[in-house]
Amino acid sequence: MSVQGSLDVSSDGSIKTKRKGTFNSLPGSYTGKGMAVLTSGGDSQGMNAATRAVVRVGLYFGCKVYFIREGYQGMVDGGNYIEEASWSSVSAIIHKGGTIIGSARCKDFREREGRLKAANNLIQKGISNLVIIGGDGSLTGANLFRQEWPSLLDELLTKKDINEEQKSKFGHLNIVGMVGSIDNDFCGTDMTIGTDSALHRIIEAVDAIVSTAMSHQRTFILEVMGRHCGYLALVGALATEADFVFIPEWPADTDWQNKLCRKLTQERLAGQRLNIIIVSEGAIDRNGEPITAEKVREVVVEKLNQDTRITVLGHVQRGGSPSAFDRILGCRMGAEAVMALMEASAESEPCVVSLDGNQAVRLPLMACVKKTQAVAKAMAEKKWDLAVQLRGRSFQRNLETFKMLTRLKPPRTAVEGTVPGVPRERVLQKGGYTLGIMHAGAPCCGMNAAVRSFVRNCIYRGDKVVAVHDGVEGLVKGNVQEMSWSEVTGWVAQGGAFLGTKRTVPTVDTMPLIAEQLKKFGIEGLLVIGGFEAYHTVLMLTENRSRFAAFCIPMVVIPATISNNVPGTDFSLGCDTALNEITEICDRIRQSAQGTKRRTFIIETMGGYCGYLATLAGLAGGADAAYIFEEPQSIDQLVTDVKHLASKIASGGISRGLVLRNECASENYNTDFIHRLYTEEGRDVFTTRVNVLGHMQQGGSPSPFDRNMGTKMAAKTVEWFVDKLMEEKTFTTPHSSVMLGIVSRQYKFTPVQELKLYTDFDHRIPCQQWWLKIRPLLRILAKHESTYVHENAIAVGVEEQAESIS
Repeated sequence: MSVQGSLDVSSDGSIKTKRKGTFNSLPGSYTGKGMAVLTSGGDSQGMNAATRAVVRVGLYFGCKVYFIREGYQGMVDGGNYIEEASWSSVSAIIHKGGTIIGSARCKDFREREGRLKAANNLIQKGISNLVIIGGDGSLTGANLFRQEWPSLLDELLTKKDINEEQKSKFGHLNIVGMVGSIDNDFCGTDMTIGTDSALHRIIEAVDAIVSTAMSHQRTFILEVMGRHCGYLALVGALATEADFVFIPEWPADTDWQNKLCRKLTQERLAGQRLNIIIVSEGAIDRNGEPITAEKVREVVVEKLNQDTRITVLGHVQRGGSPSAFDRILGCRMGAEAVMALMEASAESEPCVVSLDGNQAVRLPLMACVKKTQAVAKAMAEKKWDLAVQLRGRSFQRNLETFKMLTRLKPPRTAVEGTVPGVPRERVLQKGGYTLGIMHAGAPCCGMNAAVRSFVRNCIYRGDKVVAVHDGVEGLVKGNVQEMSWSEVTGWVAQGGAFLGTKRTVPTVDTMPLIAEQLKKFGIEGLLVIGGFEAYHTVLMLTENRSRFAAFCIPMVVIPATISNNVPGTDFSLGCDTALNEITEICDRIRQSAQGTKRRTFIIETMGGYCGYLATLAGLAGGADAAYIFEEPQSIDQLVTDVKHLASKIASGGISRGLVLRNECASENYNTDFIHRLYTEEGRDVFTTRVNVLGHMQQGGSPSPFDRNMGTKMAAKTVEWFVDKLMEEKTFTTPHSSVMLGIVSRQYKFTPVQELKLYTDFDHRIPCQQWWLKIRPLLRILAKHESTYVHENAIAVGVEEQAESIS
């Protein structure tokens, strides 16, 4: 449970908590307050984004913000290790991996004498508020430091290292934690800072290995990090279609050698030219014996005589540029951490900023630490089910989905289609439905992963899947074929849409033809994966049920569009991959001007009338401005933005500017106009270049997020179909035609007819969009005057929207 009360944003920009009164979020509200940020323990990508957000949001509130270099060691040593930060000192770091302020493991801080020195160093700088970015060990040390703080001050006063005024002024220490760890081993948060980037490194390695492994019909064993947590191995295996995975939370059976060999043999007999096995570095068997990559290799070579190689990824997983997800996560968590410190009092419980679904929340620090330690205890006591349960629902779902998708073979009934001598009614209780799947709208990454998961989930149950090629046009022409288990092998890592897709939606003329084809192929349930066209298609079929009985079947839309403009969901398949593509391109464009003095780039993104890509890519890329349709621009605002950017560059704060513009932000203030305006008004300070990214945003290999999201959404869709088909006989109600979306903290099925009330069809966007509340943070981090909007205010808004359309 969050330690924060629910919040409201008042008209004057202040934020009111129902438990704590009024919190002033206006610029300069806490002038002179001292705070510091440090990174401790192992480094992870995204730490710099979090550090940047802490510094700039702290300065926005008027605080004196300090870096503590080299973690707790720098706090103990003091001197130059505690350095005041400025706005420009965190410029051009958001794209860098690791941590620019350094991290180290500190033995001195484990002793009271070391903590005494640290307390004195902080007080001499006027610091009594700390943001710690690290793992559970670092956060536990911070909590002990906070508990000892009063006694440490007493001792310092006795030694006359501080005076009574200092003791009184800095009488309590406030701490807020953020978890930076690639292992995702901290209970209480869905994702830790760095995990998504580490997954990017893993799938990049596997995708590269696949080509060479296929050429030589090899088996590759990859060892990934995760001494005590198998998250990277498990999700990496899901995202790369690995054949086998070894993790510490769910140890392999004692006869794992035979099971592994049966699995690999079956895959080769089915025509597969390669096998991928992923081993977590902390993998064990049921007896607690370690399972190493070398041990697995020996089994495969001795029993199957396969050409087998080992690749140990090691610290490659920690390196590289952070993903868009980790940059945005670091920005949001950093801002929330500063907010928590500004609200803190002597009675405040130390908290850790966590991610719960799509919401940044504050949780009691030590409660999360104890739960994390409980996982280790359960594993030590060989209570494997409990260990998996303590990891959280997401970990459980990932494990269940992986086991299903990689089972030894599909059921016999799925292959034969019928069970001889068994009445159809009994077959239908276990399976035997005919379900259709198709795309509608533009292609995007993640579509193929969803199709693979849906096909295999259905076949696993004994259902039949027929795929419609080329969207609505293909359905009209009867371009339909049955899908097999092996047919979708290798689809997860591929971008685009193998089934084919078009932007066509049903018309008055094609409705009868669609109904005829649905009836011809005996389709009892229809899944449509796509963007606004998919939503519109299912809505039109639903609204014409009274005219065509063939439309009286359960129907589901899985949102898949880079624009993220579909109502009923916070995220769509493909938008994460597109964000990463835009962010990477922006990094390269900025780098191209490394030797050029003072240049500003105007970047046009896709998205139609939805400004999601421009806003989130702006936050991830450290943009100076992002122009979108949802927030109309005036000429005065545009000129002010140019002058603001020019002043930052002229003062030496930055050397290169970045401005993003959504393709439909304004009919008159188009990209060419923005380019000319910045060129003219900034001519004495910087030069300007323009880049239209175009369809590069739709390409590339799917990100781990999109691969995993597509896989799990399709699995949940199959469950929904089965429940509907087994419980209901007729399908004419709104709840039998739904959109599956991620809303706040959960997957949610929402009737498409109800979503119609919350859709702007003229501009093809939802009437309410959660990410608009993040835009003030983008402007604050770019040094604009703005009013901070609290993360919990976002959560309340999303939840209220979910309730209103349920």
